[in-house]
Amino acid sequence: MNRLGIRPGLRRSDFRRVAQGGFGDGLNAYAHSMAWFDGHLYVGTTRGNFPFMKARLPIGMDVWPVECPEVPFDLDMRAEIWRYAPRDDRWERVFKAPTIIGSHGKPIPRELGLRGMVVYDGRADQPPALFVTTWSPARGPGPLVLRSEDGRRFEPTCEPGLTGLPVTTIRTITQFKGRMFTTPAGSRGGNPNVSAHSVVYESSDPAHGGWEPVCDFGFGDPNNKTIFEMVGFGDHLYVGTLNLEGYQIWRSTCEGERPYVFEKVIDKGAYRGRLNQCALSMATFKGALYVGSGIQGGGVDTQNKIGPAPPELIRIHPDGNWDLLVGDSRDTPDGRKECLSGYLPGFDNFFNGYFWRLCEHEGWLYVSTFEWTSILGYANRRKWPQAFTNIINYVDPQTILDNQSGFDLYRSHDGENWVPVTTNGMDNPYNMGLRTMVSSPHGLFLGTANPFGPKVMPLGGDRYVPNPRGGCEIHFAPGRRD
Repeated sequence: MNRLGIRPGLRRSDFRRVAQGGFGDGLNAYAHSMAWFDGHLYVGTTRGNFPFMKARLPIGMDVWPVECPEVPFDLDMRAEIWRYAPRDDRWERVFKAPTIIGSHGKPIPRELGLRGMVVYDGRADQPPALFVTTWSPARGPGPLVLRSEDGRRFEPTCEPGLTGLPVTTIRTITQFKGRMFTTPAGSRGGNPNVSAHSVVYESSDPAHGGWEPVCDFGFGDPNNKTIFEMVGFGDHLYVGTLNLEGYQIWRSTCEGERPYVFEKVIDKGAYRGRLNQCALSMATFKGALYVGSGIQGGGVDTQNKIGPAPPELIRIHPDGNWDLLVGDSRDTPDGRKECLSGYLPGFDNFFNGYFWRLCEHEGWLYVSTFEWTSILGYANRRKWPQAFTNIINYVDPQTILDNQSGFDLYRSHDGENWVPVTTNGMDNPYNMGLRTMVSSPHGLFLGTANPFGPKVMPLGGDRYVPNPRGGCEIHFAPGRRD
């Protein structure tokens, strides 16, 4: 402790890398979900993100950073779960998605990715269990919620699509008042973040499914394209949306008859509008709820012509009042909101597209980013926003990669004063995002998004070469002692 009685926060030098190269397979691109369960860290992966982007999304690249076959399923795209024992410093793969026959009659993975993970201990008649939400191929039957009591056997608990819905992925899942809450997050046609079914579902027995809708569609607003994030805070469940006019935050005590009564707490992206498209991350810290924003697509939504723009961070108090912590000071219907940290959006970094995760650890709040400069050197300048091409025209892409690229991680003891832990992806420019963070009894774990493996096209190169820095990484800082 220092003289003020505050435990020191973590520095870059406190972390060591405990997994690299996608656990030895560079196709493991995203450490997409993470949880601490029964004395182990569990990490769920999503594989081969760039090949899927090339096949499904309108992204203009002169050369793709990694090899992308015409059919992504020519690669092994079966998602995996890895388990880490800190005492032994040992990793073990405990799950690999099975192969099924898709609607087109060909073999495909049942799961491409595993986007959410949570421990549920809400029923006295059942042991605690690890629940995992999945991402299904468009030609698959739909996403599942998997459950494991022993960390080795993962069994489906519901029908595909949660309740047979025509969706492809489930992202967020959370426990609140002894029940489980979740919502679809994606749909067919290359829409990993727009479900067209923005409804919260609840189950008091998630081991056996039993999911029921508990709110009106989009809370009555058709612009709420997806319910993206949920967290319990005090006596309310808080829900954040993706909205083309700016995210909304709703809350409910989740009591009484369904559908529950929800009230809107934040509107129009905290009055920044379209540039705060999505409530991407939410966490409680010292009596308040923190919300980080983002624009889908890494900070620029080309389909809806929104962005590029860096994210903001706000803080919501139990009475509904809110503070602007990182962002643009402005007048709002709730009064003048001055940026309390002094940081502009993205912590003064235009290249940060998301505030991706928030995590409390040992009295500090940590916020991570997605940062997109590592792909600038591959961009087709005729198809990308002018703001991007202006950068490429005046700054050498290799200089950007060497000096700018890699996610940011910041920490704060009070939510208003922030210091950087890393601004270069833990010394790896290919770590374009920090997707997961878990505070455990042993320390803080970080999981990265790094789709630059197993081979990469060097900037200015003419062939793909092995990339030992490609694939997701896990970093660990042991808990501090007084």
